[in-house]
Amino acid sequence: MKTLVTFYSRTGNTRKIGEKIAATLRADMDEIIDKKNRKGIIGWISGGRDSFRKKYTEIEAKKDPSKYDLAVVGTPIWTGSATPAIRTYLSRNKFNKIAFFCSCGGSKGKSFDEMEKLSKKPVAVLVLRQSESSDSKIKEFCAELKKN
Repeated sequence: MKTLVTFYSRTGNTRKIGEKIAATLRADMDEIIDKKNRKGIIGWISGGRDSFRKKYTEIEAKKDPSKYDLAVVGTPIWTGSATPAIRTYLSRNKFNKIAFFCSCGGSKGKSFDEMEKLSKKPVAVLVLRQSESSDSKIKEFCAELKKN
């Protein structure tokens, strides 16, 4: 199965998870770039505000997920929602099969429901909180993806 792992990561936490998933699945990888400056405290504040308001943003992504059997899409959780970059990515692309993962400090909120409405029902989901060990959960998630 041809798989793409794609994600947005402001600080690198979600990127690390995406890299582990891609390595485990031997998948292609694509990082979504938010063209709006999200660095520093001002970027953090504007990111939270834009996420809360369900805004979209200008993004850059290199690979077309419709050319893959499975797209695994990851986002950090901001104010209980997917990031504007992921919201934009999901609304602009077509997917054959899709799975979601997120990194969060607390609750995933309604992020996966929102992501599903913008794309399609995921075959699997993974929530990783900052306080959790990720390796075993990533292995379980990838095993579930291989079954689908």
